Amino acid sequence: MLDPSAALRAGLLGLSRNDKVRRVVQNAPVSRDVVRRYVAGEGTSDAVEATTGLHGQGLLGTLDFLGEDCTDLEGARHTRDAYLDVLRALSDAGLTERGGVEVSVKLSAIGQALPHDGHKIAVDHAREICAAAAAAGTTVTIDMEDHTTTDDTLEGVRELRADFPWVGAVLQAYLRRTEADCRDLATAGSRIRLCKGAYDEPGSVAYLDKAHVDLSYVRCLKVLMHGDGYPMVASHDPRLIQIAGSLADRCLRASDSFEYQMLYGIRPDEQQRLSDAGHQMRIYVPYGDQWYGYLVRRMAERPANAMFFARSLISRG
Repeated sequence: MLDPSAALRAGLLGLSRNDKVRRVVQNAPVSRDVVRRYVAGEGTSDAVEATTGLHGQGLLGTLDFLGEDCTDLEGARHTRDAYLDVLRALSDAGLTERGGVEVSVKLSAIGQALPHDGHKIAVDHAREICAAAAAAGTTVTIDMEDHTTTDDTLEGVRELRADFPWVGAVLQAYLRRTEADCRDLATAGSRIRLCKGAYDEPGSVAYLDKAHVDLSYVRCLKVLMHGDGYPMVASHDPRLIQIAGSLADRCLRASDSFEYQMLYGIRPDEQQRLSDAGHQMRIYVPYGDQWYGYLVRRMAERPANAMFFARSLISRG
């Protein structure tokens, strides 16, 4: 039997795929007002403006152009071009120096799901994005999606790292395989973002109970902190953040050998506190008009996020 948080998560993930609900929410004026707090905007200029603000606060950034499950080549190219455009704009604004602002890319958004040569098309597009990032002096992290794409995505990361060894990968603690993946990837120069996971997965491949997911997160975090790579601790959970700090101290990690990551608009005071305390704090900044699925999955990933969104709707309503 699922615990209440798991049941809520399953329900929210169902809503993320409901086109009727999506249309109602996207067209509601109050929704648009709330979205501005959690999504930087729809275009390149909005993304640059948001990250400029973060830079002024001493915060790092990673930009995600929203869109996934692209099923046509034209859409995949459009997403690739959006990343190339934003990287040029970020470089022109002086935001990419020493990786101050990087980009996060879903392979499914740039061709992975295409019926013919999808993997090759996605990796070729990602390679173009990585080349633009390298020219701008920054990095790229390849996002992770549901478990059916994990092997293909990690293979794409391995291919990209042949030319761009700094390419980051995302691992999801709710998957039963992730601790082993952490051991494989916690190598020198390897950048790994560890998150909990936000997709509707079967119990055969994923932990469904929140407590079990948290325990898996800590086990994975121990592997990454003791390894030779660069852990990126993606969590808003105060207890997990405290554990991450304790592990970093125990492993004698310098402050620039790992970083914390949080979502744009979630716990901004804590983001600033960690940065002011001398930690590297990177903010995951989504932009684009495909924001509905993103917001619903963020609520599903951590039920407390749903409270942030609900309070925002109430205050605007």
